[in-house]
Amino acid sequence: MPANARNDRIAGELQRELGHILCRDAGDARLALLSISHVRVSRDLSFADVYVVSLKVGSGDDRSDLMRALKRAAGFFRSTLSRRVAWQKTPFLRFHYDELHETGPKLESLIDSVSPSAGEAVGEA
Repeated sequence: MPANARNDRIAGELQRELGHILCRDAGDARLALLSISHVRVSRDLSFADVYVVSLKVGSGDDRSDLMRALKRAAGFFRSTLSRRVAWQKTPFLRFHYDELHETGPKLESLIDSVSPSAGEAVGEA
């Protein structure tokens, strides 16, 4: 099995299991309405970068508080994961706030505003 396929499979399983842990086991109110948008696992499976989005958190201080809470709880998440999955090595978790959900629609509207309309042929002056 190629390394990328293995890493993608492990990243998907990490995302699923972390979602269950967040829903059931995390007692921190700051972690309510938190969603894991995607997970990237290093080639050697030492680290997992976990990208999260929260409907409850705006920007600025709220986001900083959320990221501090996730960083503090990373050991708890890792130990819970190690009990739930049968891997030789459980990766260290690094949490990041996924800003793509906020900036994506803005970028899409900018691209749409400069792209040629459907009726225009591309390359005409």
